[in-house]
Amino acid sequence: MHLDHLQAIALVQKLSWGLKDARHDYADAEVAVFPPFTDLRSVQTLLAADKLSLVLGAQDVSPHESGAYTGDVSAAMLAKLDVRYVLTGHSERRGGHGEDDETVAAKSLAAHRAGMVPMICVGETAEDLEAHGAAAIPLAQLAAAIAPLPADAEFVVAYEPVWAIGSGQAATAEQAEEVARALRESLRDLRGDEVAAATRILYGGSVASQNVAGFLRQPNVDGALVGGASLRADEFSRIVQFRKHVTAA
Repeated sequence: MHLDHLQAIALVQKLSWGLKDARHDYADAEVAVFPPFTDLRSVQTLLAADKLSLVLGAQDVSPHESGAYTGDVSAAMLAKLDVRYVLTGHSERRGGHGEDDETVAAKSLAAHRAGMVPMICVGETAEDLEAHGAAAIPLAQLAAAIAPLPADAEFVVAYEPVWAIGSGQAATAEQAEEVARALRESLRDLRGDEVAAATRILYGGSVASQNVAGFLRQPNVDGALVGGASLRADEFSRIVQFRKHVTAA
C-alpha cells in the first residue's frame, strides 16, 4: 500500500528510463510491476502509450466473478486493464486478512479463468520453520493452491519466508535453493516433469542488489519477488540487471 497514481507513474517512468539507459534485454529478464488497485489504470495507460516493455501485475483479486461483494475487484476487471500476473497467497494476505489455502486456491483459479497468470506465494513463519522444518509449509500451501487449476494452467511460484520479509535479514542463497528445489520436486510429483521444468520459482524476502546475484546463481531460483526495494527505481533497476553482478562476482 504505497504510492498514489501520480507517484506510481513517476516511479515506472524512472524505472523504464533507467533500464533503457542500461540497454536492458527484457527477453533475458522479464520485469513486472504490481501497483495498488487505484494506480493500475494510470500505469496501464503509461505502459501502452509509451510502448514500455514492463508487464503489469495486480496485488490481489477476488475469488468471485461478480456480484454483491463490496470492495472486491474481480479477475475480469483486472484482465480488461491488461494485467498479466496476479499475486495470490501473499503472506500479508494470509496473516493480516486470514486468507486460508482454500481462498488462495479460489483466487488462483479466478485469475487463470480470466486469462491471467497467478503468482502463488508460499512461505513459512519463524515458528513454522522451527516446528516443521524449511519446506513443509510451503509444499503444503503449493499443493493446495494448484489443486483446482487445470493441467495446462500456467502459474508462477514465489517462495517468501515470512521471517525474512522486510527484516533486512534475507534467507541465504542456500536456504532459498533448498526450498526451491523441494518445490520443484513437488511440482514434478503433482504435475509431471514438463510442468516442473517450465514453472518459474521466485525468491522473495529482503531482496536487494547486493544479494540478488547469489540467489539467482541457484539452479532452482528463476527470479525474485521484490518488496521494499522496488519502491526505489534505481535500486530496482540494479536488481533487474542481476547478470552484471553475476559477471562481476
